[in-house]
Amino acid sequence: MLMSLSSAWILLPAVLLAGGLIGASGIGGVLLVPVLTQLGGVPLPQAIAAASLGFALPALVVLGPLRRQRDMAMRCLPLLAGALAGAAAGALLVRWLPGAVLMTGVTLLVLFSGWRGLRASQTPTVPAAPLGAAALLGLGALVGLGSALTGTGGPVLVLPLLMLLRQPIVFAIVAAQASQLPIALASGAVHAIEGRLDLRLAALCGLLMLAGSIAGQRAAAGLDVRQLQRFVSMLLLAVGAWFAWLLWA
Repeated sequence: MLMSLSSAWILLPAVLLAGGLIGASGIGGVLLVPVLTQLGGVPLPQAIAAASLGFALPALVVLGPLRRQRDMAMRCLPLLAGALAGAAAGALLVRWLPGAVLMTGVTLLVLFSGWRGLRASQTPTVPAAPLGAAALLGLGALVGLGSALTGTGGPVLVLPLLMLLRQPIVFAIVAAQASQLPIALASGAVHAIEGRLDLRLAALCGLLMLAGSIAGQRAAAGLDVRQLQRFVSMLLLAVGAWFAWLLWA
């Protein structure tokens, strides 16, 4: 069995909620590894491996908006290429680098980005010029590396970084959601080769997150840009606080 019956009743809705938050804001995937380890009793390496591949399915939700907005799709390509290479490298390095140090850096980034985004939603700022292909490629490589090492899926790093660089919030969310696919495929393949991947667990998590992501995307469609930025910023602050609690505990 993938998990005990006593843990399934709370674990499965938690994975579904993570998918809903992915669809609404691109973030949400950060819940998956702690949920699998804390509620499901899954060992950390296997949880990271299952989460890494599972994110491929909710990432498919963003293909619809990208097909309708070809310019945005072209802007995302360098970011996705960098994320693919970075994730493969990160999955190879996951056994040697200290996870606590990496998560501390992610926590600080998420908290600062949420605070800054919340201030920006109250006092509108002029978006910066679009990042060039080289900058997006480097950013994608950094995000892929960090995501594979921490099992966070991509958006929790892409979104705050793009917000800090004052990129439009709609582009930031779409890019964050799309980044999950190359990261999931690259890191999932490496985890499978090294024998850490439980395909059934990854498929179960992926299907639940896909269902939640479709619902979350529809729910967020009714928000305007200011409301969307405020929602994302508050969610970043909540995630950062949770990360800090996990590190402290």
